[in-house]
Amino acid sequence: MRIALPPTIDAAAFAARDPSAVLLDLHGETMGTSWSLRFAAPAGTDPTPVRAAIVARLAGLVAEMSHWAPDSLLSRFNRSPRGTWTTLPPDFAWVMARGLAIAEATNGAFDPAIGTLVNAWGFGPFTVSAPPNAGAGGTARASSGCSRLTLSTTGGHLHQPGGVALDLSGIAKGHAVDVIADLLHDAGIRNALVEIGGELVGRGIGPDGDPWWVHLESPPGLTLPPLRVALHGLAVATSGDYRRGAHTLDPRTGCPIDTGVVSVSVIHATALDADAWATALTVLGPDEGLSLAENRRIAARIVTLIDGDVREYLTPALTAMLVD
Repeated sequence: MRIALPPTIDAAAFAARDPSAVLLDLHGETMGTSWSLRFAAPAGTDPTPVRAAIVARLAGLVAEMSHWAPDSLLSRFNRSPRGTWTTLPPDFAWVMARGLAIAEATNGAFDPAIGTLVNAWGFGPFTVSAPPNAGAGGTARASSGCSRLTLSTTGGHLHQPGGVALDLSGIAKGHAVDVIADLLHDAGIRNALVEIGGELVGRGIGPDGDPWWVHLESPPGLTLPPLRVALHGLAVATSGDYRRGAHTLDPRTGCPIDTGVVSVSVIHATALDADAWATALTVLGPDEGLSLAENRRIAARIVTLIDGDVREYLTPALTAMLVD
C-alpha cells in the first residue's frame, strides 16, 4: 500500500482534537451529481442547520455558474450582446480569475470559454445529431477561447466580445468543494471531509486523531497499485472520460483528446486548482503534462491506456509525498 502524506501538518488541529466528538454524515444532490460531508461534532449536535446552509450555498453557486440552467448568470452572459459587460458576484469573479490564470499557465490546454465547442460536440445541454464537420467545428473554435475575454482589473466585470460561451464544468465544482469547506470552518466546524462528484477537500482531523484518508480514484477495469492519501489541508480531483458526463475536448484543436490518458488525479491546496489542473493535464497528455506539472510542482498521477498497455506516471511532487 502506497501512502501519501501532506507536506505540512497543522499541529493546532491535533492539539484541539476532541476524542469525545462523533462523526456525522450528510448527503445531497447538486450540479448533476451528489455531495457528501463527514464532520466531527460534539455528541448530540443537530446537523439540520448545517445541511440547510450547504444546500442554500450550493444553490447560489448553481444559479451563478451552471451552463445547464438557462436562467443562470453564466447562461445569461453567454447570450449577452457583443460589447456588453456583466457584473460578476465574488464567487463567479474568483473562478474566472483563476480559470484565466490556469489557461495562461497551460497555454490553453484548460480554457473556461469553450462553451460553443462543447455544445457543437453535444457534450453540453444541447443535443446534436452528429459531431461537427470541419466547417462547423472551425466556426465553433473561432468563436471560443478565453483570449477573447476581458476581465476587469477588479475582477468584478466580464466583457462579452460577441458569441463567447463559458463552460466552467472543469473548475466550478472544485470551487464548490472549497466553498463548502470554508462555510463549515466559518461555522466552527474545522474537522471535515467534503466531497462533490468525487472531488474532495479534507480539513483538520477525525476524532480518532487520524487525517481524512482517501484512495485515489482509478478507472473501472484497470488494476493499479492502491494509493492512499491523507487529506489534511489538501484537496484532490480526478479527471477521466470514464466518469459520468465527462467528455474532454482539447481547446487548442477543438476536437476530443487523443492522448491515451484515461485518468488524472491532482492533489492541491484547493479543489478549484486541483479540478482545473486535472483537466489540463488530461488534455496535455503524459509527456507535455508531466513536464508542466514538474515545472509547476504539481502533485499528480497520470494513467494512460494505449494499445492495451496501462501505465501510471507520478510527478515528483507526488512522489515526494510517499512514505513506506
